[in-house]
Amino acid sequence: MLSEESAAVVRATLPAVAGALDEITTRFYGAMFRDRPELLDGMFNRGNQASGAQRRALAGSIAGFATALLDDPDTRPDTLLDRIAHKHAAVGVTDDQYTIVHKYLFGAIAEVLGDAVTPEVAAAWDEVYWLMAGALIGREARLYQDAGVTPGEVWRPWTVVERRTETPDTVSFLLRPADGGPAPRARAGQYVSVRVRMADGVRQVRQYSLSSDPGDGLRRITVKRVAAAEGTPDGEVSTLLHERVSAGDELTLSAPFGDVFLDGPADAGSPVVLVSAGIGCTPMTGILAHLAAAGSTRPVLVLHADRSPADHALRAETRALVDRLPGARAVFWYEQPEPAEPTQPAEQVEQAGTEFRSGLMDLDGLELAQDATVFLCGPLPFMRAVRGQLLAAGIPARGIRYEVFGPDLWLPGS
Repeated sequence: MLSEESAAVVRATLPAVAGALDEITTRFYGAMFRDRPELLDGMFNRGNQASGAQRRALAGSIAGFATALLDDPDTRPDTLLDRIAHKHAAVGVTDDQYTIVHKYLFGAIAEVLGDAVTPEVAAAWDEVYWLMAGALIGREARLYQDAGVTPGEVWRPWTVVERRTETPDTVSFLLRPADGGPAPRARAGQYVSVRVRMADGVRQVRQYSLSSDPGDGLRRITVKRVAAAEGTPDGEVSTLLHERVSAGDELTLSAPFGDVFLDGPADAGSPVVLVSAGIGCTPMTGILAHLAAAGSTRPVLVLHADRSPADHALRAETRALVDRLPGARAVFWYEQPEPAEPTQPAEQVEQAGTEFRSGLMDLDGLELAQDATVFLCGPLPFMRAVRGQLLAAGIPARGIRYEVFGPDLWLPGS
């Protein structure tokens, strides 16, 4: 993988580069979008740029890849690469764009680090970049081939068949291909990108998990309206979908991607544990619906936390799906349970159906099969906390799969 000469240079300079990555990525995006504004049209999300999430995700991926090369030079960090490749494929990244990124990224490194970027340092980090880019290009080519699309040409018009309000700030859209052709193959747990044109003419992209069984000709996405917070604006795409899209309208969707999905036969295999909070329930509902459609008898445990029952999107549907599966049960935690909502203390664990608890998710007292495949989705602080509980309960790290909405900021130790 990384040559010995470059590894020595990268090891010596990694602390300085990692410490400056925030400034480097800030200058990188600023210069690239100044010279190539077309990349903001249907490729990069302006909300992620405004919040700094995209910048932090890029910095984390560079530092993570370089660290992995140094720690285990004979092995590539496949989990990191697969996750990034799926995100890239979902917005149509193509090979030539890696050359554009290289130009502006290394220009920013030279600006920030100045004379410290000797020819030897530049060559070593250039090797790191192209090792990562080459691996991603190969993975993305296979993803495009598997999806049956030309590289970068992932988009297709879909017609909204039905719009349904789930909670005051969450809406589901049921869609079918507008061209009358078959829906592309999707796996339970995957996501699609939605591309919409904003009032200023610029197209913006956001990923949404498939929240229904992907096995038929229809697809469903469930969209929570993103409100402004901590100086960041309202979510552009979610606001437009909530305010302007109704049954009969068309949306542009990508082919489905995502490295976190239910694999193997739905009706056989190890136990499944679906853990979510807030709108993180959407991929879990899709997995649950797929299991129910297959008549699965495998053990399934659904764990969800929310502010209140009224805020819990797809709540009634989740309970109905659990009731259809002979090996399934659910536990819901609510910070603000309704007065009439029956809640049980932690020591009371039902063997079937749905149980309600108050407060934050606490896995104490729950029996978790050590061979279970765990799917985890929700806000990052929630996922970090629950992942720690899962590890403490004896679930091996390799058995925990997680999905992050938006740029992946990485979970420690994943």
